Amino acid sequence: MAEPGGPAAEAARLLRLLDYELPEELIAQHPAARREDARLLVVDRASGRLTDARFADVGRWLAAGDALVVNETRVRPARLVLQRPTGGRVELLFVRPAADAAGGETWRVLARPAKHAAPGARLATADGALVVEVVGEGEQGERTVRVAEGSLDAILRTRGEMPLPPYIHRPPEPEDSERYQTVYARVEGAVAAPTAGLHFSEPLLAELARSGVRRVPVTLHVGPGTFRPITADDPREHRMEEEWFDVAETAAAELRATRERGGRLVAVGTTTVRALESMADAAGGGIAAASGWTRKYIVPPYEFRAVDALLTNFHLPRTTLLLLVAAFAGEGQTRRAYAHAIAAGYRFYSYGDAMLVV
Repeated sequence: MAEPGGPAAEAARLLRLLDYELPEELIAQHPAARREDARLLVVDRASGRLTDARFADVGRWLAAGDALVVNETRVRPARLVLQRPTGGRVELLFVRPAADAAGGETWRVLARPAKHAAPGARLATADGALVVEVVGEGEQGERTVRVAEGSLDAILRTRGEMPLPPYIHRPPEPEDSERYQTVYARVEGAVAAPTAGLHFSEPLLAELARSGVRRVPVTLHVGPGTFRPITADDPREHRMEEEWFDVAETAAAELRATRERGGRLVAVGTTTVRALESMADAAGGGIAAASGWTRKYIVPPYEFRAVDALLTNFHLPRTTLLLLVAAFAGEGQTRRAYAHAIAAGYRFYSYGDAMLVV
């Protein structure tokens, strides 16, 4: 018999935390008219109070001396439809370069339908400007392809589509090339946007800077594993895919200075949290420059070392993102906040509204 409160009970508790019912009409299909027009739900961890606000007013909950820590990753237009010799179409999402002992240009991709991208298959654009050969396969549609002819970089820049998430039930539109990037996106390498940052416009950032809120950039290249659902019976057994993060010395120095003067580290998005906490792991719990591949997975209970407040969007059920938010905001508080957001008609997911946990 399993002991009360033992591993089985803990797994069941985490599974309950991961599930909620969301009406389909609350999944945002387009961004707000202006970035800062989104709604903002403010969650006060100390008092338990929930406050409905506008994102444009986020500065009310930030103070002079706080550091707004943002993820500067830039989304690559990484989705491309190629053809088999028989004419069948295969969609490839180019995730990141892969090592190639032969010295060629090799990429890790997600293929759909994967059964049409078996090792040895050659896939090409309709005009033959790009030809790739499938040279390896993994789980869940993962493939490795080698560029056989043409310039992948040139083709992605001229023909690649923004990799909008599958819950956005429409093809990419011209506005997505701008709106599915943060205004401070600088370092290309992500296949999904760090969506909490999509709400900031240049004027809003300038207004926060004038009020004494400093912006500190870090990088975590968002990969498809960030959004992969948890399927394990025990969520603690889920394995994150590795993603590249970088916290430069200049950023680390600013973060340390913020803490020393009594300011807060306000993480914009769960990917920023994972970059900061990966840095803390590398620094023995402190704040110091760090970079590398991370599989950081945050499950409640968790002690945060480098985050004092969290700005985030509303996340899908059964995802590691939801567990991270619950670890920071508190499990009961997260349930209350999500129930309130649904009842109040907040818009969910990438192009949806935001939540600030203070």
